[in-house]
Amino acid sequence: MIALASDHGGFELKNAIKTLLDELALPYKDFGTDNAAPCDYADYAAPAARTVASGDCDRGLLFCGTGAGMNCAANKVRGIRCVVCSDCFTAEMSRAHNDANMLALGGRVVGVGLARQIVKIWLETPFSGDERHKRRISQIAALEAAPTLRVGLRSLPLNAEP
Repeated sequence: MIALASDHGGFELKNAIKTLLDELALPYKDFGTDNAAPCDYADYAAPAARTVASGDCDRGLLFCGTGAGMNCAANKVRGIRCVVCSDCFTAEMSRAHNDANMLALGGRVVGVGLARQIVKIWLETPFSGDERHKRRISQIAALEAAPTLRVGLRSLPLNAEP
């Protein structure tokens, strides 16, 4: 199951990608928005990301004007490795090397044709399973889990030197 979410800037592109998912016979759950009225991306990215992080959905596709806002919001959910893509190579490598579990696309950045290619590549590319990439993903998970200490305006892991 694929989690989908968009704000108003990505609403049209999300609907175009739903057509692709239907063609590929891939089930999805749409977390909204359901129209092009202005709305806040985090309100839609968060529940989609939580569903992917919990394992209720296998992966997620997010859409906003640039992909950046949805990406930032999704990556605040522990266990999410969301990537913004506007090219096919990044889509492939984000799966093969980073085991990205969410993809964010910009409705004002990529056209429907390119978005379809990116999504198809991203969905079809498996994680390589290479030990060096597993190690790096474990390092990302450790960063998420590390407690932080507030020092002035910056936060540091408790085991880091200021």
